[in-house]
Amino acid sequence: MRRARYTKSMDLTASSIQPLSPDVISLMAAGEVIDSLAAVVRELVENALDAGATRMTVSVWPQRWQVRVTDNGMGMDEADLQQAAIAHATSKISTRPDLLNVRSLGFRGEALHSIAQLADLEIRSCRQGSGQGFSVSYGATGEVSAVSEVAIAPGTVVTVRNLFGNWSARRNVPAMSAQIKSVATLIQRLALCHPQVTWQVEKDDTHWFSLWPGPTAKTIMPQVLRSLHDTDIEELSQDNLYLAVGLPDRCHRRKPDWLRVAINGRPVEVDEIAQTVTAGFRRTIPRDRYPICFLHLSLPPAQLDWNRHPAKSEIYVQELKALCESVTVAVGKLLQIDDLSAAAQTHRATELIKAAEAEGDYPASRQVIVGDNGSETQLPAQSLSDTLPMPVPGALTAVAQVSDMYILAENESGIYLIEQHIAHERVLFEQLQARWQMAAVDPPIVLKDLSETQVERLKEVGVAIAPFGENLWAIRSIPEPLSGRDDRENALLELSLGANLEAALVATACRTAIRNGTKLELSEMQALLNQWQRTQKPRTCPHGRPICLTLKESSLAKYFRRSWVIGKSHGV
Repeated sequence: MRRARYTKSMDLTASSIQPLSPDVISLMAAGEVIDSLAAVVRELVENALDAGATRMTVSVWPQRWQVRVTDNGMGMDEADLQQAAIAHATSKISTRPDLLNVRSLGFRGEALHSIAQLADLEIRSCRQGSGQGFSVSYGATGEVSAVSEVAIAPGTVVTVRNLFGNWSARRNVPAMSAQIKSVATLIQRLALCHPQVTWQVEKDDTHWFSLWPGPTAKTIMPQVLRSLHDTDIEELSQDNLYLAVGLPDRCHRRKPDWLRVAINGRPVEVDEIAQTVTAGFRRTIPRDRYPICFLHLSLPPAQLDWNRHPAKSEIYVQELKALCESVTVAVGKLLQIDDLSAAAQTHRATELIKAAEAEGDYPASRQVIVGDNGSETQLPAQSLSDTLPMPVPGALTAVAQVSDMYILAENESGIYLIEQHIAHERVLFEQLQARWQMAAVDPPIVLKDLSETQVERLKEVGVAIAPFGENLWAIRSIPEPLSGRDDRENALLELSLGANLEAALVATACRTAIRNGTKLELSEMQALLNQWQRTQKPRTCPHGRPICLTLKESSLAKYFRRSWVIGKSHGV
């Protein structure tokens, strides 16, 4: 273990590593569990962060079951190295009150001892300012087996060899591919918590990936999730809370795998907080999609109990309800969710809009339309039970266009206001999902100053692109919906900045959809409504914006008080 705690002001004169007393050990509810390569990496990296490291190199050799972590932290002297792998030896806590005031990532003094029991452990370290380095090897019980002086830069190098060599069953579960993935995920999550650190990660003596430092997690997120750009992320920092989110109209996930929560520098799993964040996004992303979000809370140590899980990923948090309320406010502020009721002219109008939002449902059939020439191909679509749990009402009939922007429609259930652009965007997006075709362009379109990444993105979505001179590129085929447009060059540049094929589909659908401000004939409105009703997910556009406002007949009757008995109310 390292001598310094992880704090903003590092105490370089911290006391030496010492074993904890039996009464403190007895209060620890969870022991250290080393069950994988990732668990070893986690313990060594957390030690380095506690030592104030700002540069770290993590090297793994999966087939050799070997791990090495090199850091530029404060380092250890010979006395510290002698004690480092003894059971429950630590410099981070010493008394019972310290256990309730944990400010470091590690504190139990078990990690290096547990590793020594399962592998060959060697530590080389030079304390900052001492100029003298030592190499120490440890036996299975954590005792020192060999000591020598070595030339080493200030900092620490911990090498773990032959992991689980004396316990072969642990080499079988989890699978090696899963362990490697867990190592990458662990480092990425810690990098979000500690954006000031430079990370170099190697696998089998070759470069694996790097993460460069920045002032906040916003710098790290695009490096971890390559589909993100800086402009896709908004961040909020206030009091004890930092929140960074991928804007829901630009990016979201198929699985809830990018909702990251951290407390006091450590990634954690707190279901209540995760559910609170998810709830804050429920009106901004399509169904079956999940937000991209990193939430970092800085809480008083007395409000936390880390002594719940061996990996300290699950914790007890006091005053959790109030904390969740503050998270809800932060998410709403960051996304700038509109309060529809604030625009209401009267209390009754406010109630009507609330009722319309709560009871709104949108008609849809279990088929999608393909083709722009009027022909229809019926394709099997997934069940809509997840997206439309309520009964599907009858088809809509177009009535009028409002402000050259909205289509007013009706059926026996009530009246509907549909924004034409995003309704058409939903139609085109699902058509493109079913059929993504390229069309030849002659003469070719010439683009300049594209990066290698942009060229690769265009190739990935099917665009035929080839060098055409210095910093020039010739485009000989483009997505069919863009082929007849005047802004093809801008559209291609937009596609080149996208993340993947799905992003290209969304961008193409958005560019080719009917623009607001376009006047439509009644027949055109009806055709659009018919196509929109056939889509699989008619509630929102691909960006997550609501497409339709529903005013149920029952709500209208209540608003106009048609349930009153006229004779009684007017004395007739």
